[in-house]
Amino acid sequence: MSDNLKELVVYIVQTLVDEPGQVSVTEVQGEQAVILELHVAKNDIGKVIGKQGRIVKAIRLLLGAAGAKAKKRIVLEIIE
Repeated sequence: MSDNLKELVVYIVQTLVDEPGQVSVTEVQGEQAVILELHVAKNDIGKVIGKQGRIVKAIRLLLGAAGAKAKKRIVLEIIE
């Protein structure tokens, strides 16, 4: 399941940024949570966050819904 979520995040973010080749997601497993670390180019961070954080909130909302179905908490962190 988490591989599908990683692919989803990469797909969404690659459509938003200027340098899609720089986008990668790493996964850190915990007992009750999965942390997805999103790596993007420095000049693309603003595009991923969006105005007032709207874009990243929407991505986190999708991940939260998918996590609720699997009874896991999914956290998205943006790493420079």
